[in-house]
Amino acid sequence: MAFIRAAVIGNNKRRLLFLLPALMLLLAAAVCLYLLLSPPARRTADVSLTIPRHASSAVIGDILYAKGLIRSPLVFNLYVRCTGVDGQLKAGLYHLSAGLSLPRLTNLLIQGPPDAREFTIPEGFTLSQIADLLAQKGLTTRQAFFQAVARDQFPYPFLSGLPSGPHRLEGYLFPDTYKVGSDISTYDLIDMMLGQFDYEIKKLHYARRAAAAGLTLHQAVIIASMVEKEAKVDRERPLIAGVIENRLRRGMPLQVDATVEYALGGNRAKLYYKDLRVNSPYNTYKITGLPPGPIACPGTASLLAAVEPARTDYLYYVAKPDGTHAFATTLAQHEANIRKYQH
Repeated sequence: MAFIRAAVIGNNKRRLLFLLPALMLLLAAAVCLYLLLSPPARRTADVSLTIPRHASSAVIGDILYAKGLIRSPLVFNLYVRCTGVDGQLKAGLYHLSAGLSLPRLTNLLIQGPPDAREFTIPEGFTLSQIADLLAQKGLTTRQAFFQAVARDQFPYPFLSGLPSGPHRLEGYLFPDTYKVGSDISTYDLIDMMLGQFDYEIKKLHYARRAAAAGLTLHQAVIIASMVEKEAKVDRERPLIAGVIENRLRRGMPLQVDATVEYALGGNRAKLYYKDLRVNSPYNTYKITGLPPGPIACPGTASLLAAVEPARTDYLYYVAKPDGTHAFATTLAQHEANIRKYQH
């Protein structure tokens, strides 16, 4: 019996020695998980950030980490995937505290921005139209909007070197649907739309594509804005971009009607010959080359067309009654199209 008791005691000791390291590992893992899910800071001051539409959980994790709201973007990504909520995180502008635990923070992103109000910036809108829309929604005033556009500084590299003034951000407020709280500041409204533009061009690797096309990013956005205003159907956007490229290469004035409308201060149902004489750096009937800045906010299709234009010999196009265009390689063909479609 004594031998049996000794054997049992020996087995228990060996079992305990085997289990002890495993228990220590489990305890260490539990402590580590607790720390990773706990708030990264004790401070409770709010941090403003924008979650872009269609952003993946990995992108959202990077944004939260850059703002000091989580301890690890990898852990955030794993957490939302393991809990099955990665497809439920909502876009919009948030004011979040670094004192929130990861589960609490995730729940707020699932709920969406508090007091959410939605508005849509259509493709091709100008800063003036955006200001009017935001004023109608009661989110800001035209005066406050243009003061912020002209004076406020926003932390995006693509804005470096842009001409100052009320047109400075033309073309860079990305057209999309946004959700915000009613107490949002004018600065945060603009920053949210600039942040969406930043997200989109990074997703498209747009700076690299522009460079491959022999353009700076600013030049590409200028061309995209003209394409946006001129084209009514997506299939024609690369064709119109190709015409612009061909005329630039030959040193021909672009003669884009939409730039004259912009110089005149708004959309016109019809342009007259006297309008084409307006004295403005945006009047591409009088200047050679690109205007100094974009004339509207282009969408993704126009942005891509600007850096991937169609390879044709077209130098002219004229609008048809249905909004599409007739393209021509010679002036004689172009004049025939004008007689046919604009009599």
